[in-house]
Amino acid sequence: MIISSAQKNEIDALLKLTKACAAFMQKKGIYQWNESYPSRAAFETDIDHDELYTLKVEGQIAGCIVISTIMDDVYEPITWLTPNDQDHIYIHRLAIHPDLQGRGYAQSLMDYAEGYAIDNGYISIRLDTFSKNLRNQKFYELRGYKRLGEVFFPKQSEHPFYCYEKVLH
Repeated sequence: MIISSAQKNEIDALLKLTKACAAFMQKKGIYQWNESYPSRAAFETDIDHDELYTLKVEGQIAGCIVISTIMDDVYEPITWLTPNDQDHIYIHRLAIHPDLQGRGYAQSLMDYAEGYAIDNGYISIRLDTFSKNLRNQKFYELRGYKRLGEVFFPKQSEHPFYCYEKVLH
């Protein structure tokens, strides 16, 4: 298993991965991702900002994660555990191919993100997950993330996404 910065020539493989994840979730009644999200443009921006990482198993992309320092406007109303004027990491687009889920790869990507944040002096990690995705909520809560509030992404769902934060220092 290798985690490294994503390259532009990997975007097609990443889109194939996230489409497989979207279909897998939709079969379970979880409409978290759809045909417009995640998009090629989002991945291109992530790579331009050097924020997208891939997890490869036997040379094939098995997963991805975005580790960003940019707070999206949609998070403004949330009462976070730490002040907004301090340094935070934001996690987006964590995905593991459905055929490879349950093997600890998502844990490895989060370990990587948390290690990166600690090594670089960030005070906390913030993220959101879909309110109907109970598996993801449990995943983050078991890692020590606290649920703080709700945001909405109307292009993705009428249901809210829950915001979480884990304080590192």
